[in-house]
Amino acid sequence: SRSPKRKIKPERRSRSPRGRRSRSPRRDTVKVKQERDDHWRRGNEERKQRHSSEQEHRRERSGDRDRHRDHSDRKKNPSERPGGRGHERERDIQNIREQQAEREFYNERRRENRQAQEGSATDQNPELQQSDNKTKEKPLVNKEKPSFELSGALLEDTNTFRGVVIKYSEPPEARIPKKRWRLYPFKNDEFLPVMYIHRQSAYLLGRHRRIADIPIDHPSCSKQHAVFQYRLVEYTRADGTVGRRVRPYIIDLGSGNGTFLNNQRIEPQRYYELKEKDVLKFGFSSREYVLLHESSDKSEANAKDDDDEEEKEDESDS
Repeated sequence: SRSPKRKIKPERRSRSPRGRRSRSPRRDTVKVKQERDDHWRRGNEERKQRHSSEQEHRRERSGDRDRHRDHSDRKKNPSERPGGRGHERERDIQNIREQQAEREFYNERRRENRQAQEGSATDQNPELQQSDNKTKEKPLVNKEKPSFELSGALLEDTNTFRGVVIKYSEPPEARIPKKRWRLYPFKNDEFLPVMYIHRQSAYLLGRHRRIADIPIDHPSCSKQHAVFQYRLVEYTRADGTVGRRVRPYIIDLGSGNGTFLNNQRIEPQRYYELKEKDVLKFGFSSREYVLLHESSDKSEANAKDDDDEEEKEDESDS
């Protein structure tokens, strides 16, 4: 009997890495080192080139700056320019001065000739001389004259009432009367309330109700129209002696439409003495104010009594 042949199995290659043929890593590492060295050399060369280019650029910039400075210095100092520009400019200035001197000389000669011609013409024609004198005198006539009127600037601090500057200030002879004077207002034939005006030495009449003692509401009247003032004045008695008594006065404060005493307009800034039964009007107002006192009567006897009472007041005041 034949023995069965053994089948020879082919050898399998081991899959483990040990069984594989090992490759030497020397070639790969050499290549990497070479690449690194090449990269480093290239970087050094590029840096050197960049550094050299930057240095050249800086040199060029410094050179441009130096040129610019030289140019600006030459502009500031033209005398230092090549070619002597400064000397030329001095010559031009000198020429201009000489030309101006010549012009002034010729102008003076022309003025002298003109004046001589005008003088001869005026000697021949005296009418022209008179007309020239008139023309010279005209501007002197047109000059403004000084104004000495009251401006009220001195009264702004001393004469202020309720925040309003009053145009009027009482005189030193102002007194409060002992006789009881009254104002009787009439509008056409209508009788209005009586105004008692004996409690103060002065009464301001006007449209400004904040400061007016006797308000006047007519639009033609001024804010400070007039003042009713009592003054201590001297008078001569029948026997020739001199006495003093308190009398009522009216003064207009420069109103626009004026104050009327017995239908006659009075001058502004001037005192007018008032008498019994005088009639006052202000502006274009139709109201009339009649001045009376408590003992007013038509009889002559009462008038004499009034004079005696006034004399008694004078003695008491003096």
